[in-house]
Amino acid sequence: MDLLRRLHCERAMTKKARPVAAITMLVMFAVVPLLITPAGAQQLSDRAKQVGGKFMCMCNCNQVLTGCNHLECSTMSAMLKELNQSVSRGDSEDAITQMFVQEFGTKVYAEPPKSGFSLVAWVLPSVYLFVGTGLVVFVISRWRKRPAAFAAAAPGISAELLERSRAQASRETQD
Repeated sequence: MDLLRRLHCERAMTKKARPVAAITMLVMFAVVPLLITPAGAQQLSDRAKQVGGKFMCMCNCNQVLTGCNHLECSTMSAMLKELNQSVSRGDSEDAITQMFVQEFGTKVYAEPPKSGFSLVAWVLPSVYLFVGTGLVVFVISRWRKRPAAFAAAAPGISAELLERSRAQASRETQD
């Protein structure tokens, strides 16, 4: 009898321990990767992160330089290394920007510069918004005026035709 009780207790213990062990393993698998920094990760200063946020990574990922998430992205690593060296030398933000523009062209900008032809990219969306809003207001005001003019010009239905239609509808729905 004692043996049966002991076996039952051991099974009960494993039934209780399994969920705890499973939860512990899940937490461990979720937390441990967050604690480990990748081998190629570079520690950037706050200024380097701020300046790097103004450039695009040139690996064609269409992401900001400091936000490129490609593993082992050699382009990002080289650009961040160059950026970090420039920041540590004390170069101005304009000098760093000019250096990257000379090397990669104007496509390195995360947002188009607000001068020259690129100013169109900043101004036109607002212009289109205002023109579109004005057009919608104009069309709606014309539609609101139109039904009153058409209602007066429309021919009326004779009382006899209306009465015949009602009688026919009444007969068809009673069957």
